[in-house]
Amino acid sequence: MYLTKEIKADIFKKHGKTAKNTGSAEGQIALFTHRINHLTGHLKNNHKDFNTERSLVKLVGKRRSLLDFLIKTDILRYRAIIKELGLRK
Repeated sequence: MYLTKEIKADIFKKHGKTAKNTGSAEGQIALFTHRINHLTGHLKNNHKDFNTERSLVKLVGKRRSLLDFLIKTDILRYRAIIKELGLRK
């Protein structure tokens, strides 16, 4: 499995300030980014896997919604997470 408890805890510890802080927008965005990168690699090898493609599009939309929320509430946190994860608008 590509996403174990340890990997999740590490992602939340790095981006959500603590391993238990799973509700922060930064932690969720980082987790979605990890999952998006994994699914993108999977789709490069399995281009006819349309269910995974649909899941990928849904994840990108969820991440976009969280990023939009951060823009409205705290632009500094938004800029920090974009720079940290290497995302671009």
